[in-house]
Amino acid sequence: MDQNVDVLIVGGGQAGSAASYRLAQAGVPHLVVDASAQVGDSWRHRYHSLTLFTPRRLSSLPGAPLDGDPEGYAGRLEFADYLERYCATHRLPVMSGTRVVRLRCDTAGAFVAELGNGATVRSQAALVCTGGFQQPIVPEVASRFGPGVAQLTMSTYRSPLSVKTGPVLVVGDGASGRDIAVELAATHAVLLATGKPRRLYPQRVLGISTWTLMDRVGLLSVSPRSPVGRIMQATDPFPDRGRSLAALRGQGVSIRSRLVHASGGTATFVDGSHAVVASVIWAVDYRNDDSWLEVPAGTSGLHFLGRPWQRNRASALILGADRDSKVVVDNLLQHLDQP
Repeated sequence: MDQNVDVLIVGGGQAGSAASYRLAQAGVPHLVVDASAQVGDSWRHRYHSLTLFTPRRLSSLPGAPLDGDPEGYAGRLEFADYLERYCATHRLPVMSGTRVVRLRCDTAGAFVAELGNGATVRSQAALVCTGGFQQPIVPEVASRFGPGVAQLTMSTYRSPLSVKTGPVLVVGDGASGRDIAVELAATHAVLLATGKPRRLYPQRVLGISTWTLMDRVGLLSVSPRSPVGRIMQATDPFPDRGRSLAALRGQGVSIRSRLVHASGGTATFVDGSHAVVASVIWAVDYRNDDSWLEVPAGTSGLHFLGRPWQRNRASALILGADRDSKVVVDNLLQHLDQP
């Protein structure tokens, strides 16, 4: 069945939900199309020990605070259920279990979305809210491990129960890589292959979350093109939460240098050391999958929300979904020529 709306939102996570709320408040007919079977599934299907990066105080969407200790960190299931309640409470028009397989413009300049169920949606504007964590990057070196080495990514790893017996190599020492390494250290011999130098800052200062303090002094709002923004992007600091390399060593994680080669079950690191592993978990980074998007960037009416450093440090965070959605929706209303 074909539909016509003013705005099509692609992606029903926190960014899509926040934008939908603001469009609904403005009375704009719109539709949210989300590939997940149920609102919140993008969080439910991540590794089990995952908690939000920011405290609850900075992790709610417009119109609905996230209940609980404001300086505490919500788990993945708590936030998934919050998202589901959010959409249900505000009666947001979410079409779940459906993927946009192609988005193009017709000869009249309207956006045309072809859905996986065969339906078509036409709109005057389109808002891409698919987020910045879509496709885990798996480096070419992965192909050099033998068939006996099990390989997982941040998207397919769930818990230590999903990893077979034997030494595990976690490649990538960002926040997720360190979380996974610590979780696995209780049941496996774990090696963590590091990359660029990381800066960690204290989780709390005088009992207050460092994120809250950074927000108060404006660090979460700096432009990516500002001098401070460039420094923050280059260093990519994140809260310690017991995840310094020294703390990981204390929990039994073997810290290694950058992975440069593999052969069979043997991993080789840039310092020349070797290790035999049974499993590898790739926690390097993510890339965007815009293969379905056939509309050139800069096309009038095409907007994005929730991408890393889109406007500032908070853009890919839940806090950014709240704040950036107001700016983006205001721009959408101008495109639609509505107050």
